[in-house]
Amino acid sequence: MARDAGDSGVTLAEVLAAYSLATDLGLGQPMEHLLRSWRIASRLGAHVGLPEEEQASLFYVAMLSWVGCVADTPEVASFFGDDIAFRADSYDADLGGLSGFRFFLSHAGAGGAASRLKVGSTILSTGGRRVIQGIQSHCLITSTLADRLGLDAAVSSAVRQFFARWDGRGVPDGVGGTDLSLWIRLFHLGDVVEVHDRHGGVGAAVRVARDRRGRQFDPALADAFCDVAGEALASLEGEYDVTALLADAPGLRRSLSDTALDDALGALADFTDLRSPNRAGHSSGVAELAGAAALKLGLPAEDAAATRRAGLVHDIGLHGVPATILDKPGSLSATEWERVRLSSYYTERVLARPAALARIGAIASYANERMDGSGYHRGTGGASIPMAGRVLAAACAFRSLVEPRAAQEPRSPKQAAVTLREEARAGRLDADAVDSVLAAAGAGGRRRVAGPAGLTAREVEVLVHIARGSTTHEVAARLGVSRKTAATHVERIYMKTGASSRSAATLFALRNGLLDPLET
Repeated sequence: MARDAGDSGVTLAEVLAAYSLATDLGLGQPMEHLLRSWRIASRLGAHVGLPEEEQASLFYVAMLSWVGCVADTPEVASFFGDDIAFRADSYDADLGGLSGFRFFLSHAGAGGAASRLKVGSTILSTGGRRVIQGIQSHCLITSTLADRLGLDAAVSSAVRQFFARWDGRGVPDGVGGTDLSLWIRLFHLGDVVEVHDRHGGVGAAVRVARDRRGRQFDPALADAFCDVAGEALASLEGEYDVTALLADAPGLRRSLSDTALDDALGALADFTDLRSPNRAGHSSGVAELAGAAALKLGLPAEDAAATRRAGLVHDIGLHGVPATILDKPGSLSATEWERVRLSSYYTERVLARPAALARIGAIASYANERMDGSGYHRGTGGASIPMAGRVLAAACAFRSLVEPRAAQEPRSPKQAAVTLREEARAGRLDADAVDSVLAAAGAGGRRRVAGPAGLTAREVEVLVHIARGSTTHEVAARLGVSRKTAATHVERIYMKTGASSRSAATLFALRNGLLDPLET
């Protein structure tokens, strides 16, 4: 079905469903945990009379409640080491009161006995104040994201209560009972019982609901869940088809405009960068640089837009990498390096559906590939890397050099430009992509950036069209120029590329990454 101009073809629900897969990684859970948790909460909500028009709000609460975990990642890592393992273990513990303190103390310290003693003493002497402050930061920043996404104030208010408890022993202290949003009470239950069902079956899910009844969980909801546990937990495996999952919630079907999609991806990019104090603004910086460079290189406007959006999400897979690895000042072990390499695979996997996001995610997954095959996660190179991916890789490399890192002082743009040119001469980065990135960054790129073989931006656009089967007449119509002008462009393309036929020109386009194999 054709969509209106300016319609991205993607809904906010689909964007958040995709992002929830990255959040799952940060929780130490398999992908689709949060989607399954929402399904449980939604079914239970229907059972207890949640109005149909509130199901959309429940979905947004479920997708967003854990997103803020990135805000307290540095603090969690400093106290407990591997932040992902810590969150995974927390599902087995009731964190209220003394049991919560026991859990925190048992996980304190990441550097041996002395470290555990120091962190444990700090937790005891301060009453866990810094841990609580981190939790409060989590809730506030999640609320900020809800506001940035234009969600209802009630959703924003609900996610601020995520670490509150029915018994009032959560954060904020004393907030509990029916003062908690019903959406949060439903999701509290769905989030925990999904893990226990996956590990131990329906019986384990029922046991944890009963054990935490009246403490973490609303007792009436816990009782209702136990009554319908088999139904609420039925058919949760293999359900991840966003269109099918959201089909029963009319409030989740509205497509985002192109501008709204950019805003949503930008907001999620900022949150992704919070996993490391040194990465603030990295994703948005890469996105703007890559998008501008793609235009300078002559890529069609829609390809440049996809490249910019890919820049916003290229690091989304880092949710699966512990902060202790991301911010490690020394060299990484082989095991640690493998987790970093997997992050690009996770980026592609997270954004695999729907199709409109899949192309963005596929481009994003090339951010760490290199022309000589030395990159990751595929280890591909040369013509296998689309030009959009080559530009993104160069933009990411430039921004990484001029930003501070755990073991690296930021370089000046001039120094970064020297390094990128060295990488191009060594065959690791595409020379044309490097020139376009440096020109876009104002770091000494060519005064007039050209495409491969000196093709102008218009000639690149014409080459893409003819390589995809358009006739000269069709090219003229698409570009709004005369047939004679289009024919002149084709003639110059053949002359510059040494091609004597459409097939030869097509091979040139493929060899130089101009025909994006990822395009749907």
